[in-house]
Amino acid sequence: MKKYLVITMGCKLNENDSEKLCGMIEEMGYKQTENLEECDLVVFNTCCVRENAEERLFGKIGELKNIKEKRGTIIAIGGCMTQQKHIQEKIKKSYHYVDLVFGTHTLNKFREDLKRIEEENKKIRDVIDINGEVIEGLPIKRSDKYKASVTIMYGCNNFCTYCIVPYVRGRERSRKKEDILAEIKELAENGYKEITLLGQNVNSYDGGDNYKFSNLLYDVCKIEGIEIVRFISPHPKDFTDDVIKAIKENKKISRIIHLPLQSGSSNILKKMNRKYTKEQYLKLAEKMKKEIPDIVFSTDIIVGFPEETEEDFEHTLDVVRKINYEQIYMFIYSRRVGTVADKMENQIPEEIKHQRFERLKVLYDSKVSENNQKYIGKIEKILVDGTSKNNDNMLTGRNDTNKVIVFEGSKDLIGKIIKVKITEEHKWYLKGEI
Repeated sequence: MKKYLVITMGCKLNENDSEKLCGMIEEMGYKQTENLEECDLVVFNTCCVRENAEERLFGKIGELKNIKEKRGTIIAIGGCMTQQKHIQEKIKKSYHYVDLVFGTHTLNKFREDLKRIEEENKKIRDVIDINGEVIEGLPIKRSDKYKASVTIMYGCNNFCTYCIVPYVRGRERSRKKEDILAEIKELAENGYKEITLLGQNVNSYDGGDNYKFSNLLYDVCKIEGIEIVRFISPHPKDFTDDVIKAIKENKKISRIIHLPLQSGSSNILKKMNRKYTKEQYLKLAEKMKKEIPDIVFSTDIIVGFPEETEEDFEHTLDVVRKINYEQIYMFIYSRRVGTVADKMENQIPEEIKHQRFERLKVLYDSKVSENNQKYIGKIEKILVDGTSKNNDNMLTGRNDTNKVIVFEGSKDLIGKIIKVKITEEHKWYLKGEI
């Protein structure tokens, strides 16, 4: 039996696409392996949000050259990065031994392209610039038995000036509500208990006939067997009152809400084309906390955006202090070819970017243990994921606010939802007992 490996770089949407790739590949008779040396097919599902993703990709392709010469391994590259012209040219010029380059809009043709390569030994470039269609019914191999991600929409209309995504993923296209709900019902019937709804801008979902994201949340929560509902990644401008109400009225929806900030400076937010100010963001968070008292927030923050002054950065630190985030995903600004920000003057020196990043990290780290104290003595409902990475004798799961909880228990609890009392905090995880 031929063997394959899919290497995923990027976000939850990429991971979901990789599950579809695995489903298609296994339908063609391949078996999954983690050993590159025995691969007959290697697929890279790429991301282009960060600059180091390119370095990682081309380093890995270079490693595969000798393996390809020995085994005739088929090398395929897809995902966001391949939608960029300069990447396509680099692969053609310097990595001519790559067999297949496919884009975000031609994922559904992967089986057809692979079959042609197997039968005709051709090099195939299958990338289109137009918005792809929403394709239903692709086979999918889930990477987890109890938690699943379900994409509800593709693309983005926001054109934040730092972001390449609208150029490589296309404009927003929403799946039909019937297809989404049918997929989730099938997952529930197969024993899945936790669903994460995915979209580049998930809360701008439009199902037509005035069926909005809030309506979808209500309908997903009604599905028997689904106990936990999460969603990423939303945009603050689309956190309308009906969405807040849906979260408030459905206890199945996780109480940690991702509320991307990017910058605390209204001046920088305007340059980013984020469509809200610092004051509007804080007002939204305050409203959500008032309506849903047990809510907490996670966020994304970019440090060192072009023209960011010390005063601008201090505004970011001010918001971090006021919101007291449960989790922060921090990024040093990375120039992306083809974006508006890449052409902006007054790019921030790398040294200053890193200094500010460290200051933000120190502030966040100083709050983590303090935030964890509120969980001590509480009873938390968790879905047991499996054994701890660091101790096979301990079980692990995540609570409603996505905190990792480690505890002793029998392995037959894996896949079940149980209650755990929190006894200790260890900064990056909590310890509990059944």
